[in-house]
Amino acid sequence: MNRRELLQALAVSGGIAPALTVSSARAASTPEINERTVFLMGDGVPRSPAQWTALLTRALPKDTRVSDSYLRGGAVTELERRFASLLGKEEALFLPTGTLANQLAVRVLCGEHRRALVQHESHLYRDESDAAQLLSGINLVPLAPGRPGPSPDEVAAAVDASLQPPFPVIVGAISLESPVRRAGGALLDIESVRAISTFARSKSIRLHLDGARLLLASARPGFDVRAYSALFDTVYVSLYKYLDAPFGAVLAGDQETIGRVRALRHVFGGGLAQAWPAAVPALHALDGFQERFRAAMVAAEQLFSALERAGGFKLIRVEQGTHVFTLEISPEQQSGLVARLSKAGVLMLEPKQNQTEISINETLLRRDTAYLVRAFLGA
Repeated sequence: MNRRELLQALAVSGGIAPALTVSSARAASTPEINERTVFLMGDGVPRSPAQWTALLTRALPKDTRVSDSYLRGGAVTELERRFASLLGKEEALFLPTGTLANQLAVRVLCGEHRRALVQHESHLYRDESDAAQLLSGINLVPLAPGRPGPSPDEVAAAVDASLQPPFPVIVGAISLESPVRRAGGALLDIESVRAISTFARSKSIRLHLDGARLLLASARPGFDVRAYSALFDTVYVSLYKYLDAPFGAVLAGDQETIGRVRALRHVFGGGLAQAWPAAVPALHALDGFQERFRAAMVAAEQLFSALERAGGFKLIRVEQGTHVFTLEISPEQQSGLVARLSKAGVLMLEPKQNQTEISINETLLRRDTAYLVRAFLGA
């Protein structure tokens, strides 16, 4: 069972799965999933419908004027304001899904020049069912297969190749995903991104950042979300991956661009009657998120160090990684490990070929390091 299958199983079960372990849905030793469960997988905190409803109730402010009318006013407008400030952009806009945020951003940025450069491993290219081609007539040119992203030289070469006779085509936009899900959460190096941004602007090519997981880069030394976002014309951030919303995305940029996206949001069927149930928990989670996530990453480093000192565990880091790691586990330490962790309320993916993927999220703060080390070692 992989991470997505596990989380889907938890959702179907209502988040309370006394008979579910990471390795088998038939095992009977797993305790009830609750507010103390640690998930060593996923970007955020998995919640049952009951838990999410309770969270929404707690997150409702004393000022009851949270409702929006067709995505205007209330908590939605406040969320847009907060994200515009966080990302250093003139304006931000709520959208129902990240896919729609990517699609509308690239469509508007391309304008009449309907060719866009993208990463081969990006969500826009690999996970959106050719929507850019089908809905907007945009030809996506994929770069850097098997790698997080293209180098500045690769981008320049692709733009130059597109302009070659006898039928030159102008590239209208470049879309970069960072961190990159299909590359273990690797963050594109800011110096490379800066070079791509400088080149693109010299050619009047506009840039979009699929920053669905951008705030998960908060723990990287020296990372500045506004400085990173400044290299792009538009930036999308997910609300549901780690900010507790049941759905939703925010797209930020200059007023003119966001105004065009707002008009297209309605055309593409994204004009929800209300979205405050997504905006309220996202606002609540946004308060102090970066500090909490940094604390979780500090706790993770303490856990990994203790396990390596104990022997039989080796941490493999992703280059330019954010929150995803590979843990190599000796056969001796693997014996009974998943069941032991499950009994202790710690869920981890079943190791394959002596390795398993570990993703750090806020649930790591639910238990102290000593407890987690004992659970791993059976001490």
